[in-house]
Amino acid sequence: MPDTRRIAGPENTQSPFAYVVNETTEAVTNGKRADGRAQKDHRPIYLKAGLLSQAKGSALGEFGQTKVVCAVYGPREVPRREDFSIQGQINCDVKFAPFSCRVRRQHVQDGQEKDLSAQLLEAVEPAVRLDTFPKSQVDIYVTVLENDGGVLSAAITCACLALADAGIEMYDLVVGCSARLHGDTVLMDPSEKEERLKTASGQKPGGELTVAFMPSLRQVSAICFHGDTDLELLTQASQLCQDTCQKLYQVVQATLITAIQNRMKAA
Repeated sequence: MPDTRRIAGPENTQSPFAYVVNETTEAVTNGKRADGRAQKDHRPIYLKAGLLSQAKGSALGEFGQTKVVCAVYGPREVPRREDFSIQGQINCDVKFAPFSCRVRRQHVQDGQEKDLSAQLLEAVEPAVRLDTFPKSQVDIYVTVLENDGGVLSAAITCACLALADAGIEMYDLVVGCSARLHGDTVLMDPSEKEERLKTASGQKPGGELTVAFMPSLRQVSAICFHGDTDLELLTQASQLCQDTCQKLYQVVQATLITAIQNRMKAA
């Protein structure tokens, strides 16, 4: 008698990764990357503020195929008495949607998501005026809808855009940018495929760099790097990230202006 509670599936199955193109060690071919960009080019960016009506502030960011949505709630009372502070607090939570990655993610927050949450807090907190909401906290929830590389930098940009949309006082907006150091090559705003590039024999493994930058103040609020590379190449990549953040800053400002104009029309 067949088991009616079990989903009937094919007898023979094959992993979908069997159809994925094999990874190579070549980052740039004939001066172009796999998606046609130059080494210093950023992916196309789309930003929108005020997306969620239930949140105090919200933002949607599309960086190429990487899609991130952020919601901000508060300021509201700190729920636990032991967390009392005369200054305000920020709580960051980063979560991948189950369908966002090559391998299905679990609903329970894993180690990578906890690390991203801590890094997001480190990048955003220096830009927020915590003295304006004492004894209260602001909650930032970031959901990655699609992961195609550069998740941390996308989360930083969207989080600060959502904070500004919520009316939270800030010293400056924080813009994030990432770079992939592959041997002696610096790839700005890498895709997931470029983040998984294999290192050829004899080359240094390189690494991934993420810079959170406040363009008006010209200050770096946070920098995150993991890998192995030369200090000179790392300094060069950091400067390129800051220059790119300066360009993206204009897009963030224009998005905020558009959101304010739409609210004034709707009022």
